[in-house]
Order: sequence, then structure tokens, then C-alpha cells
Amino acid sequence: MTTTADLWHHYGRARAERDRAVPKAFHWIWSQDGGPGPEALGDLSGRVVGDLGAGAARHAAHLVTRHDPARVVAVDASPAQYGIATGLYGHLAPRLRITQSDAVPHLRTMTDSYDVLYSVFGAIDFTDPYELLPVAASALSPGGRLVFSTLAHHLGGAPARTDAAATVIPARTPEGEKVTMRRWVLQEHIWTKVLDEAGFGRIAADVLPASAGGPRAADTLLVTAHRPC
Repeated sequence: MTTTADLWHHYGRARAERDRAVPKAFHWIWSQDGGPGPEALGDLSGRVVGDLGAGAARHAAHLVTRHDPARVVAVDASPAQYGIATGLYGHLAPRLRITQSDAVPHLRTMTDSYDVLYSVFGAIDFTDPYELLPVAASALSPGGRLVFSTLAHHLGGAPARTDAAATVIPARTPEGEKVTMRRWVLQEHIWTKVLDEAGFGRIAADVLPASAGGPRAADTLLVTAHRPC
């Protein structure tokens, strides 16, 4: 039996060892140090919220402790990220539910279940939008909201793609072997097109400038869409 290497095995591990606190702030921008906060999600009081590609579930933990949702489900496919998230924030159950799953099969089982779905450089960046967005629309209740932040251009400055195709980027296995993975870095009008084809309406996008320079600085595209009522 062949298993897929967990390409997120090392991501965030060093931080988890030194910082176990629930974050005091929620940021959408790439550098995670400014810009809009959770107000982009709307009023979360009593709402059921899903974080797609939650990683260590820091954003989800912030929402649970500071914005009074009924429940936040933090979904991530990585066994390592699931382990880190449960170690950090498992005590916030049952209002925080940490789930190890690819986003697409999870959403297929959750028809009309979520009031809000969001992704902060998460599953929407790393999943074929023609597979993910239709099931995200179905998983939202009528009128529900999808919000995601994604790269407005490739790291290094190359422009975002003008078609809904993935860019191949470098990655490493847990053992350090060099491999590749796919990331969708699309221009605003392409995201609008695929969201519309997936059944979303009231689509809006804003470019949030990078807060500082540097070789890995990047502007952020913040996108909001709704399932029609």
C-alpha cells in the first residue's frame, strides 16, 4: 500500500513548541501582521463556521474564544497539522471541532450545514477549484458566506495565472526529500469566473498590499462570495 507523504509535516512545528496561546488577533494578509480582521466573516454569533485547511487551527481557536460562534470546525488533511492542532487547542472542544480530512470529501458530507466557510491561504489554495468550490457552495446554508485569502501574485512577483490551472511549487517530505505540489494562484477575474460557475453570487474581491518588502512578500487577494438564498 502506498501512502501520500505529509508535505505539511514540518509546517508550524517550531512555533507550536514555543507559542501555545490562542491568538489575540485574526489576520487575512500573507504576513499575518495587519489588514482586515474577522469582520469580513460577518456576525458569527450562534453560527456554524468551517475553516478549510486550518493547519494548527490558530484562526479557528481565535474565533471560538472571541466571537461566540455555535461551533467552528477546523478541517485539515495533514496528520501532522491535526496532531499539532489537537495538542494546542483540543481543550476547546466541543465548540472547536478539529477534523483530519481533505476539504472536498468533508464538504460532501455537510450539505446545508455551514453558515460561514473560510480559508486563510488554506485548502482553497491547494485544491482544484472545480472540485472544491461546488461542494463548498452545497455545504453552505442558503445565504451562507465563503471568504478566503489567497496570493494575489506568485511569491517572487510573477503575475497570477490567467486560467484556472495550478502552479507547481517546491515542497519537502517529512524526511526532507525534494518534491512538488500544486498551488492555485489565479487572477481576480478567474476566481470570479470559477465561483460563479460553482453557484456562488455576490462575489467581491479586494487586493490587500503587502505590509513590508522582501523576497517572499506578497499582496493578498481577499475574496467573498455567497450561496444564493
